[in-house]
Amino acid sequence: MRSKGVLHTDTEILVPFFDVDSMHVVWHGHYVKYLEVARCALLDRIGHNYTVMNDSGFAWPVIDLQLRYVRGAVFGQKLNVRASLVEWENRLKINYLITDLVTGERLTRAVSVQVAVEIASREMQLASPKVFVEAVERALR
Repeated sequence: MRSKGVLHTDTEILVPFFDVDSMHVVWHGHYVKYLEVARCALLDRIGHNYTVMNDSGFAWPVIDLQLRYVRGAVFGQKLNVRASLVEWENRLKINYLITDLVTGERLTRAVSVQVAVEIASREMQLASPKVFVEAVERALR
């Protein structure tokens, strides 16, 4: 069973024309962009977005990304992208759920995993940096 996470954000996206194919269905690669928009909103809510991460000396590359397409989104459709924080102490794991904003119908599920890499040494960290863990703990209060 998928974890609902300890903290989440919801982001609305209106499917633009330039994201769809000739059948007016969103091209599969654009879903990754929608996940990134939601992930940025979640990191903003935590108070530790990519700018703060970089300033603290760490990059957070995506090392795993899984998507399950249930039904294609179409041009003009209003979507809700929920990003839920699942893990943060050793890696950053986020579950996503993309639904139709009006009907609530499930369209896509996804999971991303990121790890901290010290920018100066380019070494992967075996635990999340203390500054990030503390930001999550503050957001959970």
